[in-house]
Formats: sequence, C-alpha cells, structure tokens
Amino acid sequence: MNNTITLNDGIKIPAVGFGTFLIPPDGSTYKAVREALDAGYRHIDTATAYYNEEEVGRAVRDSGIPREEVFITSKLWVSHFGYDRAKLGIERSLKKLGMDYIDLYLVHQPYGDVLGAWKAMEEAKAEGKLRSIGVSNMTPKIWNSLVPQFGVMPSVNQIECNPFSQQKAIREIMAENDVKVECWGPLGQGSKDLLMNEAIRSIGERYGKNVGQVILRFEVQEGMIVLPKSTNPERIKSNLDIFDFTLTDDEMAAIRALDTGKTKHDPDAPGVGEYLINNYPIND
Repeated sequence: MNNTITLNDGIKIPAVGFGTFLIPPDGSTYKAVREALDAGYRHIDTATAYYNEEEVGRAVRDSGIPREEVFITSKLWVSHFGYDRAKLGIERSLKKLGMDYIDLYLVHQPYGDVLGAWKAMEEAKAEGKLRSIGVSNMTPKIWNSLVPQFGVMPSVNQIECNPFSQQKAIREIMAENDVKVECWGPLGQGSKDLLMNEAIRSIGERYGKNVGQVILRFEVQEGMIVLPKSTNPERIKSNLDIFDFTLTDDEMAAIRALDTGKTKHDPDAPGVGEYLINNYPIND
C-alpha cells in the first residue's frame, strides 16, 4: 500500500507523521525529531501552541535531508486569529521553523475569528508560503457553521480519532469534498483499554505485529493520516513499520465494530473556546 495520500488540492502527504505534542522544547523535541527522521519519517507535525517549532526546524536542517523531502505541518493558535493577527502568526511560524514555506498549516482550534484567520491563510497559500491549509477539531456542528463560508475547501481536519472514537459523522461530511482525516491521538492517548484490546491483539498475532501497529494500519487503510507520538526510539521505529501487511475485510470490520461514538475531547462543549483563548495566550 502506498505510504502517501493525495489531498484534495493535489499535494501528497505521508500517511504516517511524527507528532510532537507535549514534547518539551528543552532539546527533547530536537532529539525525538532527529530520531524520527533517521527512522524514515518524512512528515513532522508541530504547532505554535506546542512551543517547539524552532527545535523541529533545526532538527530538519541538521538531518541533512533536503527540505522538499520532509513534509511539515504546523498550526495557527487562537490568539493569532483574525485576518491581521493571522498574517503575523503565519510569519511567526515560518521564522520559528526557519523555513520559506510550510507544507500544511491548520486552524488549530475552531474558536474566535476563524473566518478572518482563514482568509489570511488562503492568501498565504496563494503566495506559496503555505502549500496546503486545513482545520482541526471541527465537529459536524462547527464545520457546518464555518466551512461553507470559506473560499478554499480545507485539505484536512485534524481530529481525535482511534478505534474507540472513529468520528463517523464528521468523516461523512468531509468525504463530500475529499477532505482527509488526520488523527491526533491515533493510539487512544495511551488508553490501556485500547492497547490491551483482545480483538486487536489477536489480529496482531497473525502478522507478528503489536497492537499499536495494527491500530495504525487500520487507520491508514481507512484513508486517514496518523500522527503517533513517542520519545522511545524503538517505539518511534515500530510505529512506522506498518506497510508490510494488509488487514482483511473481516479484520477491518472487527475493528470498526469497536467504535463507541464518543471522544475524550468535546469541541462543542460550552466554554471550550473561551477557556483556550483566555488561558493559553501567545502574544508575540
């Protein structure tokens, strides 16, 4: 199976990316990203609100891998929403990363002046500063209130997604315009119930694969982009080792049947936007 996915704007994105959420910018991000690149990853996911864009950029430069061979995703934080603020936020990300362009740039949380921010992102895409643009954490309710007002259709929606939380309702809406799912927390954020699930474990035994590899394989076969995160070198390698086996239709159906229809994070919950805006300001 091809390890890249073509987005609705024609850009190809590696199906497995390396997530950097909660990896601190104290040298840990640099080390983890270098290990990921050495292991073969060519897609790194960061964000303004992760405070580690600088270390990501330095790790890519120091790796010796040509810039055009590494797909970089970053995200605009809510404190940079609105047209003028978003233009500053985009330039801030480019400067922190030390790059002339970002492959994929997302609206990180769908609150505040998203429309103004999106307009600035559309312009930056037209200028070549952003190759693709997308959104994150959009539910059907949020999607239907905002996306019809966009001039450019998002390429992706990065959402919480794993076998227990398969996000079928928003995926159906996105599929109408070939918008791809990017899974954050694709392994259930370390959920013991998921990682010890007997049905998934037994599938893994057939292929000599661990539960995490089966989960990631399932998600990629579903057409999703996955962003597993680890600072363990062996786990970093194993999370990428999912392209030498294919799950059968019955195995896919068995994992689809694990969906609870629920997520840990509810973007529609009252006060979420206000909380993020008030408690996580990024003002520079």
